[in-house]
Amino acid sequence: MPYFKHQGHPVYYELGEGAPDAPTLVMVNGLTQATRHWAPYQQTLADRGIRLLSFDLLGQGESAKPVLGLEFEDNVAVLESLLDHLGLERAYVAGISFGGIVALKFAIEHPERCAGLIPMSTFSEMDARLRAIGGTLYQGMARVGFEYLVELFTSYNFSAQWLERHAERIPEMRRQSSAGNQLYAIQNLMESIARFQGFTAELARITAPTLILNGEHDALTPRSCHEILRQHIAGARLVLLPHVAHAFTLEVPEICTRIWAEFIEAVEAGRWEGDQSVWVAAENAEAEPLLSPCSGDHTRAIPV
Repeated sequence: MPYFKHQGHPVYYELGEGAPDAPTLVMVNGLTQATRHWAPYQQTLADRGIRLLSFDLLGQGESAKPVLGLEFEDNVAVLESLLDHLGLERAYVAGISFGGIVALKFAIEHPERCAGLIPMSTFSEMDARLRAIGGTLYQGMARVGFEYLVELFTSYNFSAQWLERHAERIPEMRRQSSAGNQLYAIQNLMESIARFQGFTAELARITAPTLILNGEHDALTPRSCHEILRQHIAGARLVLLPHVAHAFTLEVPEICTRIWAEFIEAVEAGRWEGDQSVWVAAENAEAEPLLSPCSGDHTRAIPV
């Protein structure tokens, strides 16, 4: 199993197949994710000429789980160390939820190393509602256990339609999320994000081409969180994915693969236009075009 050490702590990673000079897409996990969640994407991205790099954050999965002293900024430093270890000067950086915050901060602090940015289901500041949800999730985990946190997340992560279609898979998915994670380590990660300060004012420092993705039914990090990103990142576009929730990368992997690949291909070819526009993804991964301009007020749940 491939590891490297960051400040003495073993960090687990997986690098997919591809030519050394192929574009590399780094995936930064959400809170309860692990590298295995990205495995289904390795071959499909390789078929598009893109290498997939995933890793477990400190406190997650197969990586070390320090008992104390873990701050949110350490996650950004681990990502930088991983690129150094692999000799990658630049990479496309994508992150979902907790990982999306890491990706945003990396693009702010290391613009020369970020070829492109894909923040998904994430935020740059926490309003009162989001802090209340975070506090409820944390207390549920602390009082009942990590498995209860996974159960709470299920209702936020997936749309009702997806849960109905995949009801038989849910118990196995919950066990997979619990495997390799320990209560104290996830508590450390949650506490690190609770201590972090909003950084919306820093978003203007992002120079990388940016593709923001938001699920239509994401109740955890709703449209308002992504609208803040769109308004403050000059080279960004916002794409709305219909009928999916917070963990849409698990709900519609084929659509995600194509969106990511076409974004990277556009940037590599010099065709990317980051004009702060808003687009809507098709519901079929084979649709042409896959993305269409959004009409109407995209910030409203009620058509006006």
